[in-house]
Amino acid sequence: MAGDIDETEATARAALLLSLRQRGLRDRSILRAMEQVPRHLFIASAFRHLAWSDQALPIECGQSISQPSLVARMTGALEPGPQHRVLEIGTGSGYQTAVLAHLAGRVISLERFHTLAAEARARLKALELANVDVVVADGRYGYLATSPYDRILVTAAVREVPPALLAQLNYGGILVAPVGEPDGTQVLMRIVSTPEGLERHELGRVRFVPLLPGVAEIL
Repeated sequence: MAGDIDETEATARAALLLSLRQRGLRDRSILRAMEQVPRHLFIASAFRHLAWSDQALPIECGQSISQPSLVARMTGALEPGPQHRVLEIGTGSGYQTAVLAHLAGRVISLERFHTLAAEARARLKALELANVDVVVADGRYGYLATSPYDRILVTAAVREVPPALLAQLNYGGILVAPVGEPDGTQVLMRIVSTPEGLERHELGRVRFVPLLPGVAEIL
């Protein structure tokens, strides 16, 4: 099966999940989703021995796959459920996408690099995650065709949350994004749409690659 791992990797995965619990992750649905997603399939073979370590790793097109603890943290802040339609900005390897797919009813993921989008689609298909669509698009503008969204997750740094994303957030919806200068650290922001307006909450410091404009012509 696509998600099979050997005994060494199984031990490393168990250790990672234990570490996440020790750090305070108590949401069983998120723990279960992260256990079900074989992270080693989303990483180049040269880094496979680090697949279950809690660290960010490089992927193609100058991007990276976030460390599992940060994926768990952002997913927890988003609070995705089976009744929710989720928009993800920045598919990357597809790892965060796969975690969301185990939790949400529908996931639309936008990626500017054709190579990353194609590889993520292949991985998600191999894992039989049929509730995901990966679209090549400029993430700054969201994806109007299937809006509004109950949850929006931005996985790249923005100086300000793009207005188009806020406009596509459903009432009662939650948006999570790293906000700040792209060449330093950012603040992880949780924005909730309420009848009184947008409520903003700071969730700590993070570091992400910047959200780049447009769609890549070649990659």
